Amino acid sequence: MKRDKRIVFFGTPDFAVASLSAIIADGYHVVGVVTSPDRMGGRGRRQVIESAVKKYAISHDIPILQPTNLKNGLFVEALGSWQADIQVVVAFRMLPVVVWDMPPLGTYNLHGSLLPAYRGAAPINWAVINGEEQTGVTTFKLKHEIDTGSIALQEVVKINRNDHVGDVHDRMMLIGAQLLVKTLKEVFAGRLTLYEQDHTKVSKAPKIYHKDCILDFEQSPFALYNLVRGLSPYPLAWTTLFNIETKVYAASYTFDVHSYAHGTIASDYRTYLAIACQGGWLFLEEIKPAGKGKMKIKDYLNGLRLTPNMSVYIPSTELLS
Repeated sequence: MKRDKRIVFFGTPDFAVASLSAIIADGYHVVGVVTSPDRMGGRGRRQVIESAVKKYAISHDIPILQPTNLKNGLFVEALGSWQADIQVVVAFRMLPVVVWDMPPLGTYNLHGSLLPAYRGAAPINWAVINGEEQTGVTTFKLKHEIDTGSIALQEVVKINRNDHVGDVHDRMMLIGAQLLVKTLKEVFAGRLTLYEQDHTKVSKAPKIYHKDCILDFEQSPFALYNLVRGLSPYPLAWTTLFNIETKVYAASYTFDVHSYAHGTIASDYRTYLAIACQGGWLFLEEIKPAGKGKMKIKDYLNGLRLTPNMSVYIPSTELLS
């Protein structure tokens, strides 16, 4: 039964590799993979960077397509030649109707939230940033509008108070892979019942830009703590320390009524550095100043060369400009 069905897999990053691996391990026949084109990176942008899914596909002798334009006639023809019964999408860009409507059993997507919550490009990040205590994974059948298709299966994933987005990502990657395999089993057995999303409960998870990652010390310490963990290890929250843009991997916080201006630095310049915010303090634990490597705050302070020109106050208006 499994070998009778032909699957085409769309995906790019490590998150997608877990699903592709689980599908193959369960005995399904993946006849081809569609992934992002190679890009140039590394020092001087002279190194060819292949996607994680491409590397996995090569290691398993799976045919690959890497289109720049998903509506290109030659790509659509090549995709059709694989004669897929079903297509699976995990962490890939939006598909045009000519692509997702091609296989007779349709195209199914794995999404990193409990849809209709957190529709968009960064659902795991925004769930942690917003202080959610749980999120989940959803498989759904694609239709034209992004992340709006009929739901197949869902599974809840807990978010612990100290989790960074990388922790949640890694758990969801494995849970989602198994949910996708279960979805395929139900589809091929003819047992799957789809149901429409409740469009009154939609929330958004848009792509995250550099400006979204800035630490605004007019906010509460808990909100800032959630922003740090919701962006770590990527793309990372940031602030300006002594006129140098500094990314923050880890932080802690305290609630404390104080009269300090928001953005004021408190430090013994040996063991801790805290920044005053609305109703408390954000303690920077692990950082990466521009041009330097990732370091613990103690190592940063031990190497800090204070000069008379260094300000110990960071105006919030400057941070938000």
